[in-house]
Amino acid sequence: MANRAVDRTNNRFQANQLSRNQEMMIVTTGNQISGYEITDYLGVIRGVVVRSPSITQGIMGGLKQIVGGNIESYAQICEAGREEAYVRMEQHAASVGADGVIGMRYDASGFAEGVTEVLAYGTAVKLQKVQ
Repeated sequence: MANRAVDRTNNRFQANQLSRNQEMMIVTTGNQISGYEITDYLGVIRGVVVRSPSITQGIMGGLKQIVGGNIESYAQICEAGREEAYVRMEQHAASVGADGVIGMRYDASGFAEGVTEVLAYGTAVKLQKVQ
């Protein structure tokens, strides 16, 4: 029960942080940003998160595997991992003075039973609005 409360608090914090960063940082999967000129490339930036399901999520996910279908508790873990990795990527970009991120991608890999690493990465850039 305590873990669930902590998870909800962390998710609210992350959502607030995400919306704050999104107002300042332009992020795209493309190599250009419409209406802006890229004036400097600041290098590769990333956000990394390692997550595993709680005991409750693991039990619920295991039961769902038996009957089949979408495993919502695991989907929530994956989405929370992507969100947190995205926020960390934006924070890394801001720390190097970037106005935007181009070529943004996600990657995920499992490296232990039930443990997944989520990586959000791209190229940090300085931007100037085109007149």
